[in-house]
Amino acid sequence: MIKIAEHIKKINNFEKKALSIFLTAGFPSKENFVEIALLVLESGADMLEIGIPFSDPLADGPIIQASSQHALENGVTLKDVFNYCKKIRAKTNKPLILMGYANPIIKYGIKNFCRDAVNSGAAGLIVPDVPLEEYESFYNGNFNDLEKILLTTPASSDKRIKEIDEKSEGFVYCVSVTGTTGMRKSFDENVLANLKRTYSIISKNKMMIGFGISNPENIKTFSPYCDGVIVGSAVIKKINETKNIDRISGFVRSLSLAAEGKM
Repeated sequence: MIKIAEHIKKINNFEKKALSIFLTAGFPSKENFVEIALLVLESGADMLEIGIPFSDPLADGPIIQASSQHALENGVTLKDVFNYCKKIRAKTNKPLILMGYANPIIKYGIKNFCRDAVNSGAAGLIVPDVPLEEYESFYNGNFNDLEKILLTTPASSDKRIKEIDEKSEGFVYCVSVTGTTGMRKSFDENVLANLKRTYSIISKNKMMIGFGISNPENIKTFSPYCDGVIVGSAVIKKINETKNIDRISGFVRSLSLAAEGKM
């Protein structure tokens, strides 16, 4: 299995930015999630972040919260998430990254989670509610076969960004704005200045920007300050609005073209 950082580097070598798409596992339904996930990858996504449904996703905005609640109401469990990963992995070599909160992982059992995640074909893990201060106690040497991806925020000091860069694997997830995930109409100069600052400090890892990126124009704006971008709410909104596979594919393709610098 290709390492996430190697995959991003390979994409960057062609003067492109990596495009990662976030999807909530089991949304819009348990039956068609794998089909949608493969469509997103075939339409130009370079990586897939699979969100583990949780009742209290603190870092997520209303669109992802609603998709998570919908998945829970449909009975999506962690075992379903791992099963989805296996089915997607059987059809693609692109990295699959699990994104979830500490509570469901602890409840499942950390060692059990690690074993099943690796066996499912997942390459990485993002747990946004485990801060740097709790890194050692939470991971505690159990996640060696999963690349652990840490997040920076606009409030992160230069020193903290360096520490996160040192600990993180795969890439550093740079949160573009203060607050939760979700679509934003614009980003002010302070946001861009912070992205430039963070990108200049990170040296060990590649840097992916997430939170608020919702269209090709956003990607064009952020491209000088990153190695790739993460889009979640906008894609989930598109899936929610239309059952038309071509429209979903076309939207992802437009994001991919922007990441390639072709829009």
